[in-house]
Amino acid sequence: MSSSCSALGKATPPPRDGGCDDVGTARIAGEAVLEAVPCPLRSRTRPIRFRRKAVSHLATLHRIVPARACAGAHRPRSGPRPEPGRCANRKSWTFVSSLFLSFSVALGRAPALWSLQWTKHGPSGPDDDREVALAERRQQPGRDERGVFDLAVIGGGINGCGIARDAVGRGASVVLLEQNDLASGTSSTSTKLIHGGLRYLEHYEFRLVREALMEREVLWAMAPHIVWPLRFVLPHLEGLRPGWLLRLGLLLYDNLGGRKRLPGTRTLDLTRDPAGEPLKPGLRRAFEYSDCWVEDSRLVALNARDAAERGAVVRTRTRVAGATRGDGVWELAVEDRETGRRETVRARVLVNAAGPWVADVLTGVVRANSASGVRLVQGSHIVVRRLFRHDRAYIFQNADQRIIFAIPYERDFTLIGTTDRDYAGNPAEVKASEEEIAYLCAAASEYFRDPVTRDEVVWTYSGVRPLYDDGASKAQEATRDYVLTLDAPDGQPPMLSVFGGKITTYRRLAESALERLKDHLPAARRPSWTGGAPLPGGDFPPDGYDALVADLAGRHPGLPRPLVERLVRAYGTDARAILQGARTMADLGRVFGADLTEREVAHLMRREWAMSAEDVLWRRSKLGLRVSPDEAAALDAFMRRDAAPSAA
Repeated sequence: MSSSCSALGKATPPPRDGGCDDVGTARIAGEAVLEAVPCPLRSRTRPIRFRRKAVSHLATLHRIVPARACAGAHRPRSGPRPEPGRCANRKSWTFVSSLFLSFSVALGRAPALWSLQWTKHGPSGPDDDREVALAERRQQPGRDERGVFDLAVIGGGINGCGIARDAVGRGASVVLLEQNDLASGTSSTSTKLIHGGLRYLEHYEFRLVREALMEREVLWAMAPHIVWPLRFVLPHLEGLRPGWLLRLGLLLYDNLGGRKRLPGTRTLDLTRDPAGEPLKPGLRRAFEYSDCWVEDSRLVALNARDAAERGAVVRTRTRVAGATRGDGVWELAVEDRETGRRETVRARVLVNAAGPWVADVLTGVVRANSASGVRLVQGSHIVVRRLFRHDRAYIFQNADQRIIFAIPYERDFTLIGTTDRDYAGNPAEVKASEEEIAYLCAAASEYFRDPVTRDEVVWTYSGVRPLYDDGASKAQEATRDYVLTLDAPDGQPPMLSVFGGKITTYRRLAESALERLKDHLPAARRPSWTGGAPLPGGDFPPDGYDALVADLAGRHPGLPRPLVERLVRAYGTDARAILQGARTMADLGRVFGADLTEREVAHLMRREWAMSAEDVLWRRSKLGLRVSPDEAAALDAFMRRDAAPSAA
């Protein structure tokens, strides 16, 4: 996974090295033919029963529009893209009819949709003694007597780490191989959102939106320290999408995914609400809805850590140079990029979750005949000084039919993004272009009272999304859904390749991957489990952040409160171990800047595979925005001189 970052006047990270078909979909065909949709809590399908009269009304509405409306609530994952509608008004009615059909699907599935429950973990929960739990987890089966793993995963991004965690938790022996650092590419260059994707409704991605909406509260409960609710303000701008269409889309958005804890949509008067203060005076009305924010790179690291604590072998800075089938297993030629040491890793099943390098693995490592199916799309972001005082985010419509977000970021900044454009270069060398930076500044300036200028940009980052190539003419219209391809010719060792996907749906992608592998991986036949198991540090209630901060601040009154707040936000209950016995800052060892202490760095080196200042300042945290180049250099020298064993 790869991305590129640049900062002005702060610690600048160096260039980064590179290193399924789902079961059933809601589909409209001909005159509203309804097929089975997947039960959100099970892999098998169930039929949906509608009242005949209601379906008749919906089918009548659907006949108003041409065949495009009947092409499907969920666009096919391969083959040509349906022809666009002939006029904007007809396109709106197509969208409306699809919304009503999908809304009926949601209501028809109400018992399953609303059955997601948050399971409390903590002193009275199943993980009350973490050391005992870890000891039990380490008894998971390792390599067999021939030194063969059940599963090898190439790629240490969110999908690879999610698959590794799920598989080892079901009893498989797993090795994960990442050529650089965890989350060193696409998985750390997202817009940092756990969301359904409001704009995907326009592209009929109803299955994807529904699955993603359901995952919001699941992930919030799993990791309340790094996932938290965020309200979004969508100003209505005359001449773009009509207000009634926005309201209708948000109605579906509120009800499609089993929302239980997140507040619903409301209408704002921008002349009275504080959200209108930083905006241009002509904007008078807006809609406010809920999604979630995530520390994306930390989500990856915590999945990897949980996988390792359950028995997986996680190796970073390890390049897979070749992969061949032989004697019923995969033989992987791997090289440690730090030491140059080479060895062979053997596994019965191979998962290619290399992100932007998924095609490179197919053609250059496995030497497969075809690597079609991936479309590389670049997305860039800018970070500027804080543009507004409240804690809500904005979603802005643009004249080119795209949208951008303006999100409160790291207390003192605003994150603006993203762009969408096809990318044909080396994913390891991607960076935000001046054209993209200018586009984001101009798009934000259409809404904010004070223009956003290039001089205000303090940091940029860019990543390459490995989307599935569904034939869309524009990068912004390419599906964000995932596709899993299984290659198991003539009973030979299988390889599963992962295309596309969103960070929001990584856990469901992992479940789907194991479902596809169940005929080749016996452990995959065991029940899924990740939806109810917290990630490390996440064993406290979703609304328990303030209580945890208060508890730790009371136990450590000699430490700065902002430090305690930051540690709880990053590490959750694991902050207790970092602060254990500390009465003053001196007890935490050397301070490298921005309250980053030696104790915290040691934790990241031992438990989260951090090996350089870049790993700590730009992926395990975003403290690179606050430390100086000299402080970053001192941290890097310390880490390389006093390197501790990573992630025991």
